[in-house]
Amino acid sequence: MGYKAPLKNIASALKAAGLGEIAQLPAFEAATADIVDGILVEAAKLAENVFDPLYRTGDLHPAKLVDGKVEVAPGWAEAWKALADGGWVGLAATPGHGGAGMPDVLGLAVSELFHSANMALALCSLLTQDAIYALSLYGSQEQQEKYLPNMITGKWTGTMNLTEPQAGSDLGALRSSATPDGKYYRIKGQKIFISYGDHEMTENIIHLVLARLPDAPAGVKGISLFVVPKIFDGRLNDVHAASLEHKLGIHGSPTAMMIFGDKGGAIAELVGEPHRGLEYMFAMMNHARLDVGLQGMALASRATQQAVNFARERVQGKPIGFVGQGKASIIHHPDVRRLLVSMKARVCAMRGLLYEVAAARDLVRANGDEKALRKVELLTPVAKGWCTEVANQVVSDALQVHGGMGYMEETGIAQVFRDVRILSIYEGTTAIQANDLIGRKVLRDNGHALKEYLAQLASENDSAELQTARDILQKTSEWIIQAATRDLRLAYGAGVSFLHQLGFVSGAYALARQAKAGDVEAAHMLQFYVAHHLSQAAALQVAITQGSEQIFAADEAVL
Repeated sequence: MGYKAPLKNIASALKAAGLGEIAQLPAFEAATADIVDGILVEAAKLAENVFDPLYRTGDLHPAKLVDGKVEVAPGWAEAWKALADGGWVGLAATPGHGGAGMPDVLGLAVSELFHSANMALALCSLLTQDAIYALSLYGSQEQQEKYLPNMITGKWTGTMNLTEPQAGSDLGALRSSATPDGKYYRIKGQKIFISYGDHEMTENIIHLVLARLPDAPAGVKGISLFVVPKIFDGRLNDVHAASLEHKLGIHGSPTAMMIFGDKGGAIAELVGEPHRGLEYMFAMMNHARLDVGLQGMALASRATQQAVNFARERVQGKPIGFVGQGKASIIHHPDVRRLLVSMKARVCAMRGLLYEVAAARDLVRANGDEKALRKVELLTPVAKGWCTEVANQVVSDALQVHGGMGYMEETGIAQVFRDVRILSIYEGTTAIQANDLIGRKVLRDNGHALKEYLAQLASENDSAELQTARDILQKTSEWIIQAATRDLRLAYGAGVSFLHQLGFVSGAYALARQAKAGDVEAAHMLQFYVAHHLSQAAALQVAITQGSEQIFAADEAVL
């Protein structure tokens, strides 16, 4: 069976996230109930009928570099054209340059459909949308007029170019240079791991590139952001893909090593002010981090669907307690049922959390809500880090449901297992998300944003189990703030565990909102989630408050 869009679950999560209230704001009045329904139905058709049939195709026909040109899988260029022609790339972009101006939370829901159906292909749209966002914030009026209309329509695509071989996640060590040349600049350097760095699906590719000016100070304070089109004034710019990576998963997506300036320097335009490139790129990266969390949930949703379908069809043995005659499908086996319900519950919790963050982002867009902005900043590393880690667990469970057949390529779940693995790594590993959460979101303001969020959860007046978990979370955060005054390593050593704790609690409340919105299915999922997953909040408190010092107790030599 092919992918089927879970429109009922998506509608429930959108309602719980407050899309109805968001649509009452002047900025989003076009998002009426009938328009939203129509958008989701049409997006589902494209996902099911165009993207999903090409999912396996991309795995079997990886992107390849032939005679200096990148060839994508058969049918992908046509699928991209269908996406672009439908106006899907610019669904949530502002109307000023051709966007539809829909709420981010609706855009995220639509993105879920495309990424569940074919993440490797939908990734190109995600990156383009993030580049659109960066140029909308920091590009000059001339740059916006030059680049945004064609990017919003999908006629051109966008990339972000950060990583270099010697630097990795240490962006302060990057060496790419930018030399002034009249009103433009000349970029020279090498970037690696650039998703959709080159392809032939569109007429142009707009690269956003980090590089150093000649007078740049050392470290991260000396980085500037530049826009480097593949085609500049009708001619091929001095930029090309030197090779494509051979990856564990998402084979259809071309991940390129990009060379800038082999023939004198790629023509570039400075974005914003000099030496503020990292600040600008982080805005784009944080926008992308929510999208990556969404990718994780989307693949987990797909994997859950595949596992349920397999469990209904696979007949093996007579389940314990089964009242029927003879053998039965494995969905009746107790542990298979446990796995399936666990997967579904976690997907619903992740979806609720991701939509909640996107809805808060809409409040910031609509009226500059500062409290909503603090919420977005607090929960973004959780939405990215926790959701992608949980997604890896869910997809692994889906493979387990398939048993030995899951390890075989023909069932299809192995591809999802390989594809999902990158998500807890790119756009900042889980440890980087945890460092951001601890350093910038808890310690920097002495827990103010977290206290606001905990107060919001307290106001929702939920079950005793949820209240207990919230209280545990508050006590853990107080311990982290106090421990940082004794030894900063303790706070950061607890970071990933705290990120997971905040994720488990936030996911529970997100599920509770869906249940309150009248979703009977979510109510069942909430009961399971509280018993099987929210209970981990208490265990994580022990790991943090009693185990953090053990991280550093043993000498390095014992490793």
